[in-house]
Amino acid sequence: MAFQAGGANAQDRGLEAVAYAWTAQRQAPAAATWAKPTRKGEPLTLEKTFTPVGRGVSLLIACNTFPTWNGYPGLFASLVTGNPVVVKPHPAAVLPLALSVRVARDVLAEAGFDPDTVLLAAEAPEDRVAATLATDPDVRIIDFTGSTGFGDWLEQNARQAAVHTEKAGLNTVVLDSTADYKGLLRNLAFSLSLYSGQMCTTPQNLYVPREGLATDQGVKTPEVFAADLADALGKLLGDPQRAAGTLGALTGEAVRERIDKARALGGTQFGGEPLTHPEYPEAVLRTPLVTVLDADRDAETYRTEWFGPISFVIATDSTARAVELLRETIAAHGALTASVHSTDEEVLEATREAALDAGVHLAENFTGQVFVNQTAAFSDYHGSQANPAASATLSDWAFVTGRFAVLQSRRPAVATEEATGA
Repeated sequence: MAFQAGGANAQDRGLEAVAYAWTAQRQAPAAATWAKPTRKGEPLTLEKTFTPVGRGVSLLIACNTFPTWNGYPGLFASLVTGNPVVVKPHPAAVLPLALSVRVARDVLAEAGFDPDTVLLAAEAPEDRVAATLATDPDVRIIDFTGSTGFGDWLEQNARQAAVHTEKAGLNTVVLDSTADYKGLLRNLAFSLSLYSGQMCTTPQNLYVPREGLATDQGVKTPEVFAADLADALGKLLGDPQRAAGTLGALTGEAVRERIDKARALGGTQFGGEPLTHPEYPEAVLRTPLVTVLDADRDAETYRTEWFGPISFVIATDSTARAVELLRETIAAHGALTASVHSTDEEVLEATREAALDAGVHLAENFTGQVFVNQTAAFSDYHGSQANPAASATLSDWAFVTGRFAVLQSRRPAVATEEATGA
């Protein structure tokens, strides 16, 4: 899984950050002449130079799911703005970034730079290398992808650094109506299944009105919708080879324990079943677990992040209430994505306004081969830094401008013979 999306897609994200950083550094001219008229004599004239200078050591703290896709933007942006980088991979996914660091060091050496401009700082699971490095006074930039708990800790404790975090949150789907029910189910089933729901963009909370979701196949109550979604998941994952390629394996024991905890909630549930990988029988695979909840009764449950293949179909009093819950929960707990399905332009507009208020990117009526999980470099923003799930956006100006300062040097202009009348 750590190598998936780790080639051209990851390099696209890195190149995008380079483009932003290069452009930002060129906003100030390399040199300029300044002149101020005086009442008598020649004008006051200064020659000025402007030089972008890096802030200092940059620390990249990577995740175990997409270490290169999430890591390259910070790595590339820091290097192109003049900062050495210490790469701290997740203990469960060292190899992708170790290979990246090796290539980076080779390229630096070939270009005449010190290869130690990029260093690898691998650690064992029980070590605290990341926390130690993050609070070192020489570390002035931090890029982090991972858990909300450690991301919050970095934001609160690494005061000496510009901290860019991508954490997680309550990715939300408002289901009001659709003209393509089968397409909606197929699209959502794939979004829930991809990488076993271990993407920061995987939907968790699916809001359906108690009276039902209006579709081209009739009105679907929350319970019926959950059953239909489970059927779509079954069709998607029915073939073992395809299921293995779509789901991948669970990243660790914590995810498996979280699935068991979600199953213990009881009520109407579908999925969460173990599968056997046809090539790696020791791998741990689970189908997505879908649980039906009540918006009023089960608020504590769905207002908590459940990282992994765990989603909730939540019965709400109305679509308007679902839109309000989107606004409330994302503003309070964050999200990387939000979605809405509706044939009513007023509902779409209301959801769009709620997403703007909550500070989250919105996908509308995805029923085809584009999924809410996906973002494209040079076209889509990933993370909004406008809600608690992230303090950075891949990529925008704020992601790069804090990595350097523009310093100037001034001196009196040398008078020319023509100017002095000589």
